[in-house]
Amino acid sequence: MKTAQLHPKVPGTIYTAAEEIEAAGGKALPCVVDVRDEQQISGSVEKAVEKCGGIDILVNNASAIALSSTLDTPTKKVDLMMNVNTRGTYLTSKACIPHLKTSKIAHILNLSPPPNLNPLWFKQHCAYTIAKYGMSVCVLGMAEEFKGEIAVNALWPKTTIHTAAMDMLGGAGIESQCRKVDIIADAAYSIFKKPKNFTGNFIIDENILKEGIQNFDVYAVKPGHPLMPDFFLDELPGTVNAKMESRDAAPAIKEGKQMPQPKGGSVEETFRIVKETLSEDTVKAAQAVYQFELSGEDGGTWFLDLKSKGGNVGCGEPPAQADVVMSISTEDFIKMFSGKLNPTMAFMSGKWKIKGNMALAIKLDKLMTQMNARLKENKMLTTELDK
Repeated sequence: MKTAQLHPKVPGTIYTAAEEIEAAGGKALPCVVDVRDEQQISGSVEKAVEKCGGIDILVNNASAIALSSTLDTPTKKVDLMMNVNTRGTYLTSKACIPHLKTSKIAHILNLSPPPNLNPLWFKQHCAYTIAKYGMSVCVLGMAEEFKGEIAVNALWPKTTIHTAAMDMLGGAGIESQCRKVDIIADAAYSIFKKPKNFTGNFIIDENILKEGIQNFDVYAVKPGHPLMPDFFLDELPGTVNAKMESRDAAPAIKEGKQMPQPKGGSVEETFRIVKETLSEDTVKAAQAVYQFELSGEDGGTWFLDLKSKGGNVGCGEPPAQADVVMSISTEDFIKMFSGKLNPTMAFMSGKWKIKGNMALAIKLDKLMTQMNARLKENKMLTTELDK
């Protein structure tokens, strides 16, 4: 995400990154490149060859993301994701391959997931999945096409990684659920040490490091804290339903004890509990209006207003236009707000459908944790859920 100019939310530039590389003993050539522009790609490749004498390794990391449904994804965003993720990876690889073929240690590494055709990974963000899987298809094709000449592999994290992008999506505090970027760097280095015949693999960061590392807390931003699983992994879809509603398993995002279970499981009681936890700090942190379309018993339209002073909740349409509209069954809604249903898992499995600003939706997830902590401070937690 680094550019030639300082960004208010992204520390550093490509030039400060180059300075860090050189300070560590390496050589660096910062280039401003739009991977959608074939001429800019070719120009940067030629500059790299001129400065370094060749190319040994290509890492395709550039990516664009929009976690929205088909009808809610503007064509402009579809084009951006396809052109950056799939087309950008393909064209940059194409430009580097003639130089890589002359290297004795040639590697292409795409930051993309193992192809998983479980519909779970398509139904909520089809365009993003297609664009990201396009990078993975490049691995399959190029690994076979250049077998014996260039090792072509993919690397994907088991958990979310703390980056500037995660900070912008999840807001302050999201880092406690992430691992440091160091785990990706170490995993990539392990791949690059392997010979050219190690090719066509879809590698999970933790798996390739297991031989030398026993305790992965060294990579955690907050050791011991539950980590947020990343998308697309095979192990997640198969266990998602069991994990979502398991009270024994630690939720991937929640911390501390659970919010009290509404008496009788009513939606009204749930919103009453939520209202009691609201504060000016909560409103200031969110600055959003959420609308809930609940199906099933006691269903209907409800809202959570975190823009007006002190915040408010109620039945019916919100007083101002909703920033996020969420559809979920009343049963799953109650479970989610009482801490028994993991919001990330609910979204991934399609139980929780979101329209609107995804970043604000993620903020709500974080606010649930803050509400949980406030209830704990006020000794409003019941002991029944802890039995």
